[in-house]
Amino acid sequence: MTGSSKMMARILGDLSAGSSSSPLGADPAQCAHVLGVDGVAVSLGTNGTLPELMWSTAGRSALLEDAQFTLGEGPGLDAHRHRTLIVLPDLERGDTHRWPAFLPEAGRLGVRALFCLPLHVGGESLGVLTAQRSEPAPMDSVQMDDAFVLSAAITAALMRHDSWRDLFAGAEPQAVWHRAAVHQATGIISVQAGVSLTEAMVMLRSHAYRTEEPLLKTADAVVARRLHFRDNRDGTATEAGNRD
Repeated sequence: MTGSSKMMARILGDLSAGSSSSPLGADPAQCAHVLGVDGVAVSLGTNGTLPELMWSTAGRSALLEDAQFTLGEGPGLDAHRHRTLIVLPDLERGDTHRWPAFLPEAGRLGVRALFCLPLHVGGESLGVLTAQRSEPAPMDSVQMDDAFVLSAAITAALMRHDSWRDLFAGAEPQAVWHRAAVHQATGIISVQAGVSLTEAMVMLRSHAYRTEEPLLKTADAVVARRLHFRDNRDGTATEAGNRD
């Protein structure tokens, strides 16, 4: 057995073991190494919502998932929604009509290649495994096979540890992989601006994008009443203490 095969075997065993805070027990950095990529992330979707980050390597992968969540578009979201593999070995050749806001943001983050594998059982989509590289390059056949094996093992771990849904839904707002503050902020904006929850989410995302702040940080400001959208039907926000 080669070193790479031994590492994959260890990863598969760790995945099934889980951890105290996640159904996935493996080290994401080891997963990235065995796939020959710079980083990986797993985001989970519940009840048809946008997938939320649960598990990832540090740095770029987490930022990439937050960018997709903020913008409401991206290859990972499409892979989750349509339960379809999306392989983009060179993002500069990506469809700018399909992802007009995401592609420039991915470039700003230094992401040049993406591989998004849906995690699903039949017609039920659980989330998506996303691997990224800082240089444009395809995965070779062995790496792609390993990616499929890894996505299948992650899906099996999620199904085996069926309590993960309760953990995910009941996580504390400050948990890295749960964006409860976003949903709370959306409700607050809906009341303040007198708009629907869908419109409120668009306003929250738009403000985060305009100010180049992470969506979670913007949501925290709304929840803490440092930022408000009261009567601002044009979609802009006002800092606390600067109300007209």
